[in-house]
Amino acid sequence: MSHRVGRGATVEDHDSSPSTSLLAQSSKGATYLILLQVGSRALTFIVNQILLRFLSPELLGVSTQLELYSISVLFFARESLRVTLQRQEDTLSVDDNNENQDRSQPKSQGNLAQEVINLSYLAIALGVPLAALFAALYIRNADSLVLGTPFIRSSLYLYCLATVLELFSEPCFAVVQQQMLYGVRASAETIATFTRCLLTCGTVVWASNANIAAGALPFAVGQMGYAIILSSVYLSRLDIFNARKPYSLLIKPIAPSSPALIYGRYSVPRLNLAFTIYAQSIFKHLLTTGDSFLIAAFTSLESQGGYTLAANYGGLVARMVFQPIEEISRSLFGRLLHQPASSADKARVRLETVGKQHVDQAATYLQSLLRFYLLMCTIAVAIGPPFSPLLLRIVAGSRWSSSEAPSVLAAYCYYIPLLAVNGILEAFVSAVATPEELRVQSAWMLAFSAAFVGTGFLSLNVWDQGARGLVVANAVNMLCRIAWSWQFVQGYLRRRGADLDFAAILPSVWTLMYASVTAWYLMRVELVFEAPLWQLGQGGAAAAMCGLITLVMERAFLLQCYQMLRPARDNRNPKPKAQ
Repeated sequence: MSHRVGRGATVEDHDSSPSTSLLAQSSKGATYLILLQVGSRALTFIVNQILLRFLSPELLGVSTQLELYSISVLFFARESLRVTLQRQEDTLSVDDNNENQDRSQPKSQGNLAQEVINLSYLAIALGVPLAALFAALYIRNADSLVLGTPFIRSSLYLYCLATVLELFSEPCFAVVQQQMLYGVRASAETIATFTRCLLTCGTVVWASNANIAAGALPFAVGQMGYAIILSSVYLSRLDIFNARKPYSLLIKPIAPSSPALIYGRYSVPRLNLAFTIYAQSIFKHLLTTGDSFLIAAFTSLESQGGYTLAANYGGLVARMVFQPIEEISRSLFGRLLHQPASSADKARVRLETVGKQHVDQAATYLQSLLRFYLLMCTIAVAIGPPFSPLLLRIVAGSRWSSSEAPSVLAAYCYYIPLLAVNGILEAFVSAVATPEELRVQSAWMLAFSAAFVGTGFLSLNVWDQGARGLVVANAVNMLCRIAWSWQFVQGYLRRRGADLDFAAILPSVWTLMYASVTAWYLMRVELVFEAPLWQLGQGGAAAAMCGLITLVMERAFLLQCYQMLRPARDNRNPKPKAQ
């Protein structure tokens, strides 16, 4: 019989074991990464405002291409390995052919760290030829105007070198993730981002004062500074010269030897999983960029510009908030639901070795996070669409008010909840699914992409919805992915005696009712830049009241979330009992 996680359940109801501190560490890590994203976006925005005074649109376009080159190399070299290494399967603990092996003892933390370090070097081995290949393709296919940019080849070579140097920090990143040292990661990336902004601005100002046409070279210098500082901070914080550490940041044999290891260093199950995730990540990447192909084929340049602007602003929430939480959650699910792998009766082992308490904790965390997402998205859906034209007018200027961008951004507000729910469900899937299950997911995603293309064609070409039609097509695709992930998660949990309560995920009836009333009222109030001040005040007051009432109506649930994620200070430093 499966155990349904109720509306009031918390992790503490199940266990006060070390896994509870995992939740506290994860919440702390998510906070670090969210602040990192917000800070880096703010720094980038400030730098862009400064650079606009010195650079032409053409140079900014070239710098965007070089940044895309670096991002593409990093994505194809390390993304699948990062996802694979976040999973905590004990792939080497049992050797069925070794009768002398102690099967009761799992691998040491040193061996686990050494395993992920060894595998992280594959990102370097893959990234170096990819960097050279993509650079050659860029030079070969670049427009003559791009090739005429001053220092373009030097800039590209610097980007290439900086990208490879950043890949050399992957062993450090692997240790940081495996040991949940999120403060180390946040400090390294924050200092590196600040250095990049400082070097980019400083080089631009210096070149301008010296009357030197630097082209895209300042951006390349900044990127090189980022890679150097990132690697340096990682190495200094990890104390690599401490001989007492149970692992080495170099490739090293893992003891004891196992048939599951290649050359005593590389885990075969993890390699197989990485290959599967790599193929799936390429497919997801193509699916993610599919909207660009559709809108380019079926809409005008004006619609393309409006959709790009709205998607950039609408996607900020996903990149700054949802993405860090998904990354931390994937790691948490991998730790709570990790499974020893033996060649004998793997299916039985997978069902029996995952502790029931850990399954309940994972289910409770997932259910609570989904409900928290829906609470936040309920407020966003209520106040987002009415405020979209005003917000866009403030940040982008009046010339965008007459374009499709305001209506597309309003439609994007309804799409954001789907992004949030799909992201956390797919994080669970990627943390626990076997390579066979991931291949099944990829096959279904191919079918979902057909639904995306079909809906996009109808919305753009038949129903003439413009850029809003593309948001509809993306929503249909996301709904399909949510449906598949939901049934997978429910199946996984039910086979282990747990379950998700769909009704407990939804906000309370009163919260939904007041959000609906707020949305109806704000739609009636015309919130535009030229509106009277009292009218804008009315809209702002209604939005603030919506957030306040949601806070009051959901205070019990929010308090449970705080109690679930707070560090257990009393347990870490117990006071001695009075004699």
